[in-house]
Amino acid sequence: MSDDLLFIEDEPEIDPGHDLSRWQVMIVDDEPSVHEVTRLVMSGFSFDGKGISFIHCYSAAEAVGVLESRDDIALILLDVVMETDSAGLDLARYIREELNNRNVRIVLRTGQPGQAPEEHVIKTYDINDYKEKTELTHNKLVTVFYASLRAYRDIMHLERARVGLRRAIDAITEVYDSHNLRRFASAVLEQVNYLLNLNGDGVCASRVEAYAASSEDGHLKVLAATEAFSKLHIDQDVEMLPSEVKDAFHVALRDRRSQFGAHHFTSYYHSKAGSETVVYMSFAETISPDARELLEIFTANVAITYESLLLREEIEETQRSTIFILGEAVEKRSKETGAHVKRVGELSALMAQLSGMQERDVEFIRQAAPLHDVGKIGIPDKVLNKPAKLDEDEWDVMQHHAQIGFELLSKSDKRVLQLGAIIAHEHHECWDGTGYPRGLKAEEINIAGRIVAIADVLDALVSPRCYKIAWRFSDAIDYIRQGAGKQFDPVLVNLLLSNLPAVEDIYQRYPD
Repeated sequence: MSDDLLFIEDEPEIDPGHDLSRWQVMIVDDEPSVHEVTRLVMSGFSFDGKGISFIHCYSAAEAVGVLESRDDIALILLDVVMETDSAGLDLARYIREELNNRNVRIVLRTGQPGQAPEEHVIKTYDINDYKEKTELTHNKLVTVFYASLRAYRDIMHLERARVGLRRAIDAITEVYDSHNLRRFASAVLEQVNYLLNLNGDGVCASRVEAYAASSEDGHLKVLAATEAFSKLHIDQDVEMLPSEVKDAFHVALRDRRSQFGAHHFTSYYHSKAGSETVVYMSFAETISPDARELLEIFTANVAITYESLLLREEIEETQRSTIFILGEAVEKRSKETGAHVKRVGELSALMAQLSGMQERDVEFIRQAAPLHDVGKIGIPDKVLNKPAKLDEDEWDVMQHHAQIGFELLSKSDKRVLQLGAIIAHEHHECWDGTGYPRGLKAEEINIAGRIVAIADVLDALVSPRCYKIAWRFSDAIDYIRQGAGKQFDPVLVNLLLSNLPAVEDIYQRYPD
């Protein structure tokens, strides 16, 4: 399902036409009488519940202009001889090879069959039928329309299914990214629409009892929606939904089974783990029993996928909580506030985002940054909590916490802990090469280390410590500004200084 919105935009939608209620048929012929006769003969014709709209072009050049601007034309009745003896044949080739339009059905009509022998034309040009104008009686013309429109309809069904399947496959490949579950759910809903040619609109919601956060437990929240419901807010309570959708949800949950109405379908799925998922879809027409069965299969798979991801999110949340607990334990040992590790994580994520990192990498830094001082676990209390300036030997002991933290974390092959090892090792390195433990300089320092260096110092300055009182925020910002190009990466400092309201917001959200 965006990650923030609901649809995939990787591949363009198939344009169903300017008028969904009518088939678009183009007549390309330089004889006005041919246009008029065709229009009169086919007046009142309909196929699959849709009538016809005629598009009249009197030369191949005129037809090119129209075809370059729209792709909803189902059938072209094409004359051979117009402004040139081969104008129609040239147009047919242009449509297939230059416009790459393989969907439109092309029926060649000629009053001069000697100009374009049938066998040669059928063999050489990608057309769908060849007729002499003299043989196009009313009955034969109706037959041509039925055959051509039926073929076009089936091609478009397949094309829509291909687009929907591609979108679903793209979403599935990213389903392990927690931000893409809604994208997956919406893609499946859209695929069902395309496969069944239902043009439905749907809402998917889930009441989670087993693997969700406590704020969601027992409450039905919107999971995904298709375009007609795009004004809905993700995770919005279903009480805010339109009354017909809300009522359908409550009936399905009450009866614990799927419900079909005249023009809507509500799927109910209850997993073995205890979660309940409901999907509402509305349609312009009544759907067949086969379509009902397919809808139930697909919506059940959405529910299963959702449940699997909820379990994964629970595991990831446990990992995040463990990291914070570990970081806070170290901070408490050094008699510092536990909010320090959270603020360092948020400040680091902010700078990572401002520096242009991808969302997933920003999240990794948010999780790994709180481990920056985990090596202090190996520093003696008399050094760690000395309420005065450290002497030379004590300072040498204190500096070892960077190496200790690196050695602890680098033993893991997990990406968050690997990044935590880099941060623990390098967040005391300085831009000018005067830092520790290795004296790295400028971009020799990993960007994660450079980011956390700023976040750690800023928060340490504005927080009380056993050896100092808290600085004013403005004074701490001045210190960071003065350290640009010396202690800190100047580009990152500028990003921070240019976004101070966002920095202050972090301190409001995570007070001591």
